[in-house]
Amino acid sequence: MNSAGGAPDDGPHRPRPRVGLLGTGPWARRTHAPALAAHTGSEFAGVWGRRPEAAAELADAYGVKVYEDPDALFADCDVAAFALPPDIQAPLAVRAAAAGCHLLLDKPVATTVEDARAVADAAAAHGVASVVFLTLRFAEPTAGWVREQAGRSGWFTASAHWLGAVFPPDGEPSAYADSPWRKAKGGLWDVGPHALSVLIPVLGEVTAVTATAGPSDVVQLALRHASGAASTAVLSLGAPRAAAGVGLELRGAEGVFSLPDWSDVPGAYGRALDALLDAARTGVPDPRGAEFGARLTEILAQAEGQLG
Repeated sequence: MNSAGGAPDDGPHRPRPRVGLLGTGPWARRTHAPALAAHTGSEFAGVWGRRPEAAAELADAYGVKVYEDPDALFADCDVAAFALPPDIQAPLAVRAAAAGCHLLLDKPVATTVEDARAVADAAAAHGVASVVFLTLRFAEPTAGWVREQAGRSGWFTASAHWLGAVFPPDGEPSAYADSPWRKAKGGLWDVGPHALSVLIPVLGEVTAVTATAGPSDVVQLALRHASGAASTAVLSLGAPRAAAGVGLELRGAEGVFSLPDWSDVPGAYGRALDALLDAARTGVPDPRGAEFGARLTEILAQAEGQLG
C-alpha cells in the first residue's frame, strides 16, 4: 500500500491515502476517530489498540478494520495516526516510519530526549512526513492568530497559563483522568507542549529555561527566547475547578495581544492531517513535525530535571 519515502497518491483517479489509527482512549474516541471519518481527502482504514475489545468496538462504530498487530496496520496504510501515551507512541512511530508510513503524532512525542530524537531521526532516515498535533497550531482562530503574531517584531514579554482540572482537588476528575502517564508526568508534559508551541514561533527559540514547582503538579517555567524576549508559563492538571482555564498574553512594541478562544478540536485534527498530506506530497517538512516535537521534549526534560 505504501512505499518508504513515497507521497500519498492524490491524483484524480488514484485511491485516497489510507490512515490507520493507533489508540482507543477518550482522546481517540472524541477527536481522532471522528476527524478521520469526516476527512474527505483520506480514507479511515482501521484501528489498532492495546485493548483488543476497545479496538474492535471503535472500529465497528466506524465500519473500519480492526487490527490485532500494529505492523499489519502499517503495511496496509499510508499514514499512522497516534492516540497513545507518549512512551508507547515513540517506539511504534519508529516502526511505522520504517514501514513507510507518514506520521501524525500526538504531543508530547515522547518524554525522554532519546526516544523523541529516535522518532525524528526515523522520519528523516525513511523520508516520511510528520506532524505533531498541537491543538493551538491547528484550531481556529488560534492558528491564524499565531501566524499573525509571528509576523510582528519588538516583543518584550509573554505570559501563558494552562490550568486543567483533570485531577481537581474538588469534584470529579475529568474523562482523561484514567491516564497513568498524565498522573505520573502532570501538566508540564501534557499541556506544556501547547504553551511552547505558541511561544516559540512568536518569540523565537528557547535559549534558557528555569523551572519551579508549586502546589499539586504546578510547574512555572521562566523562558528566555532568541528574540531577547522573556516569557513565563504556569502549567497544571490539578487546578481547582474554579481556577481552571487557559490564557496567553503577548506584550511588545506593537501592543498587547491575547490568545483567542477556540473550538472544534476534531476540525483542528483534520487540518493537521491536511498539513501532513501536504508535506508528504510536496516533500517540504512541516515546521510542526517530529523535529519540532523532539525540541519540545528537550525543553521539557530540561525543565523536569530542575524540579528534583
